[in-house]
Amino acid sequence: MLLPIVAYGHPTLKKVAADITKDYPDLDNLIANMWETMYEAKGVGLAAPQVNKPIRLFLVDADSFNDEYPQIAGFKKVFINAHILEESGEEWSFAEGCLSVPGINEEVSRKSNLTISYLDENFEPHTESYDGIVARIIQHEYDHIDGKLFVERLTHFKKMLLKGKLNDISIGKVDVTYKMIFPGLRKR
Repeated sequence: MLLPIVAYGHPTLKKVAADITKDYPDLDNLIANMWETMYEAKGVGLAAPQVNKPIRLFLVDADSFNDEYPQIAGFKKVFINAHILEESGEEWSFAEGCLSVPGINEEVSRKSNLTISYLDENFEPHTESYDGIVARIIQHEYDHIDGKLFVERLTHFKKMLLKGKLNDISIGKVDVTYKMIFPGLRKR
């Protein structure tokens, strides 16, 4: 089932998400619906806050970067209760976009390496290290479960330049091919 993605300005995107337990209601269906929603929207990651669930859950499928980064072929994972333990290495810039902030792609600087602990969809614990594009995708999705969007990592000047576009997104003045919830759209 396709889930609506919440747009910039929605309060759930600002919340620090909560850890969950194995008995979280209907978790398997939520994960399946998030995969379906992410693929329909042509994303490489999707966090639960983006579908209005303030829990520490996100998905990553890096296959769309296979041509440029063949070493990541087949990287597809579910991250539950994730916590970044360390970020290190050189900072590098890359143009990021977001399903909750459609139509905006901006250069964001992030550390090149990370170590993260998380549970998989079977609640098996993992501590793993990643680098490059996979680390970046994880960092972007991780920001969502910490109540942050990539646009918050931009300079003050850049945020000022984007203010009008961001306001338009929150009220639904944006072309998208997937279902969204716009917080600034008033019901009559």
